[in-house]
Amino acid sequence: MDEKQRLLLLTKAKKFFKDEIVEAHIKVGCKKASQLKNYNVNPFLFKYLANFLRGDGNSRSIAEALVLPRVLGSSINTSFGMRVQKLISELFEGFGSTTPGIDIEFVDAIDGNKKYCQLKSGPNTINFDDVKTINDHFKGTINLARTNNLGIGINDMIVGVIYGEASELSSHYKKINEKYPVIIGKEFWYRLTGKEDFYYDLIDAVGEVALEVDGSKVLAQTIDTLSKEIEAKFS
Repeated sequence: MDEKQRLLLLTKAKKFFKDEIVEAHIKVGCKKASQLKNYNVNPFLFKYLANFLRGDGNSRSIAEALVLPRVLGSSINTSFGMRVQKLISELFEGFGSTTPGIDIEFVDAIDGNKKYCQLKSGPNTINFDDVKTINDHFKGTINLARTNNLGIGINDMIVGVIYGEASELSSHYKKINEKYPVIIGKEFWYRLTGKEDFYYDLIDAVGEVALEVDGSKVLAQTIDTLSKEIEAKFS
C-alpha cells in the first residue's frame, strides 16, 4: 500500500465514523437514553448513584446517573460493534466473503497467505457460546475446502479483533487462540494493510472527527427529557 492509498483509507475511515457511528450515537443512542423504559432501573440504587454523582437525589441527578454511563459507554460501544463488518467493507472493497461464518477474506501482508476471518470489535466482545460457534464455522470452512481440493491451513482461519492489545483478550478469545489465531489491534491492521503503524494512524484520524463533534447540547437535552419523566413518575 502506497501513501496515496493510505491517505484514501484514512479519509474513508473518517467519513464512516462521522456518518455511521456519530449519527447513530446522537440520533439513536441519545434518543433511547432519554426514555426511562429503556433502563432496568434498580429502585434501591438509583438515588444512591445520584447522590454519589451529584450529592443529591433530585430527578436531574438521577437522570445524569442513568444517562452518562449509557451515552458515554455502552451505547457508543454497541453502535461501533454492530458496524465493524461494514467498516472493513467500506475501507477494503472486495474483502467480503460468501463463505458461511466468514466475514472477510484477504491476503495477509505479513505471510502472503489468504486468510479467512471473522471480525470482532474488541477484546471482550464474545461470550462462552461464541467459542463453539466460531470453532464450528472454521472447522466447516476447512472441511469444505478439502472437499473442493483447496489447501486451507488452521493458521489461515483467524479471528480479527479491531482494537485492543493481546494482553487484554478475554478467556474466551484465548480458548479460540489455542487452535485458531486471534489477531488483535495493531497486528491485525498491519496484516490487512502492510503498514505497521496503520492502527495508530486510524486512531488519530477518528480522533480528528471527534474534535469536530460537540455533543454537549444533545447530552443536556437527553438528561433534561429523562429527568422530566423521572420527576413525573417518582415525585
